[in-house]
Amino acid sequence: MRKLALTDEILMSVEKPARYIGGEVNAVMKEKQQVDIRFAMCFPDVYEIGMSHLGIQILYDMFNQREDIWCERVYAPWEDLDIALRKHKIPLFALESQDPIKDFDFLGITIQYEMCYTNILQVLDLAQIPLQAKARTKEHPFVIGGGPCAYNPEPLADFFDLFYIGEGETQYYHLMDRYKEWKKSGASREAFLKQAAQVPGIYVPSLYKVSYNEDKTIASMTPNCPEAPEKVQKQAVLHVSDTFYPTKPVVPYLKATQDRVVLEIQRGCIRGCRFCQAGMLYRPTRERDLEMLKKYAVEMLKNTGYEEISLSSLSSSDYSRLEELVNFLIEACGPKKINISLPSLRIDAFSLDVMGKVQDVKKSSLTFAPEAGSQRLRDVINKGLTEEMILSGAGQAFEGGWNRVKLYFMLGLPTEQEEDMKGIAWLAEKIAGRYYEVPKEQRNGKCQIVVSTSFFVPKPFTPFQWAQMCTKEEFLHRAYVVNHEIKEQKNKKSIKYNWHEADVTVLEGILARGDRRVGPVIQKAYENGCLFDSWSEFFKNERWQKAFEECGVDPMFYTTRARALDEVFPWDFIDIGVSRRFLEKEWERAKEGVVTPNCRQSCSGCGAAVFGGGVCHEHQN
Repeated sequence: MRKLALTDEILMSVEKPARYIGGEVNAVMKEKQQVDIRFAMCFPDVYEIGMSHLGIQILYDMFNQREDIWCERVYAPWEDLDIALRKHKIPLFALESQDPIKDFDFLGITIQYEMCYTNILQVLDLAQIPLQAKARTKEHPFVIGGGPCAYNPEPLADFFDLFYIGEGETQYYHLMDRYKEWKKSGASREAFLKQAAQVPGIYVPSLYKVSYNEDKTIASMTPNCPEAPEKVQKQAVLHVSDTFYPTKPVVPYLKATQDRVVLEIQRGCIRGCRFCQAGMLYRPTRERDLEMLKKYAVEMLKNTGYEEISLSSLSSSDYSRLEELVNFLIEACGPKKINISLPSLRIDAFSLDVMGKVQDVKKSSLTFAPEAGSQRLRDVINKGLTEEMILSGAGQAFEGGWNRVKLYFMLGLPTEQEEDMKGIAWLAEKIAGRYYEVPKEQRNGKCQIVVSTSFFVPKPFTPFQWAQMCTKEEFLHRAYVVNHEIKEQKNKKSIKYNWHEADVTVLEGILARGDRRVGPVIQKAYENGCLFDSWSEFFKNERWQKAFEECGVDPMFYTTRARALDEVFPWDFIDIGVSRRFLEKEWERAKEGVVTPNCRQSCSGCGAAVFGGGVCHEHQN
């Protein structure tokens, strides 16, 4: 019988006890005496968000396929349980066994976005694991980070023993085997870290020394022992149809953010948008085999009881066999009334035809992402969309019965001018006007267009990693320009405008391109009470500003400062396959407004072909 780490009284005092009790459908239970390694997999946000993350589901299933490993889950406790754990001095526990995380061999933390950094410290603190890696002993678990933010691990270097750079299906088993050997040997904690550094894709921050120039930029980053490589190479799965994928994903007790079966149809993206970090990190594009997807779709729906399946990808329209897959799902799932969700579609006739097949007469809203209001700026960011394509796609959608459209843009992009900002309003107006060109008897009620703007953050390993970032005031001015211009439009009643919080974006930018000197600021902010920074009701910008002041760190150094082409970045020791030379070339092409063809049109020589397979391999010069 599963023991309880919390008293019934405490469990009943929290808002949603189902977040913490475990025992969900398809959760894995093992006898801890029968395993050699206990791995706690953490998503540092609330349960409902973490349970929607596909990466954790994949690794959870992969680890638990081995008899000698038991992988369990842990999420960031909500405010109510946080208070209870501290008050009663109860260590943070895993969902499956309810055992304290501090008794595990590994704590693996997926780092999906910068605004969860203080939550990572919360998890360590509540688990009674020293925040600083250097303070840990052989009695503590090894803390390992992965995910997109691990591609600039330096702001978090003080808090992690290791980072895994790349896709976890490739090297994690090798790392676990090394751990078992080390555990038997009785060697020091440092000895394992040196062994781990020799596993491809593993970065051990304590084995590197950073020096700085007088202007505060990085002079060098060098290994301080022979075991640590000068470059850490990203690990990528070459054949995504033959790797791990869960047929029995864990089904949450509570309604998760993505409450459905998620079927990943491909990895990577052919498009090359210059602002998009994922598009560079996950190159080359690799498609999953159609028959594999059919098999997994049926099995996952059967094993979960879900009534919806989402076809996941950075750009679903680019999956070469999408129509065949959708037709199969309609035929196989239609009688069971299973909904099919297709995120990340482009605005074209093919996509709308596919959408028309999977949505009923009550058409849900369509989501388009032009990203920029003018053609000039869309060319700068290499979006690959013309206004004609956008209006044509919207028109076909309206004629097909849709009347609600969501439009996503970014403000603060490199080279942005006032005309580009106003262009967002003008484009929304043209799309609304296109709706009213449809004969009245064919329209489906009133037109609803929701324009949303986020603020641009330059990310590592993108052509815009050299770009300056706007201040909070500059971002808000841009939002004001758009908002004012929308109010001047003829169809303004059909257009609603939302924009992101500017101060959150500025902090995201600091953490995204930060170095080790930002680590103390993160810890100080956490000590000042910062937590769940991605949640508007919790974000406390004044406490972050106080933390920068107390640590003597100038936040503007990481945001508005211009970067020289030859500047050493904190993440330069990581090799993602895409070359710095290619990114430099794309940065120059962006400033000239020159479009680079997508990977299926021609190979641009980004360097990702080194991995073999996928689109790159087909079009190598």
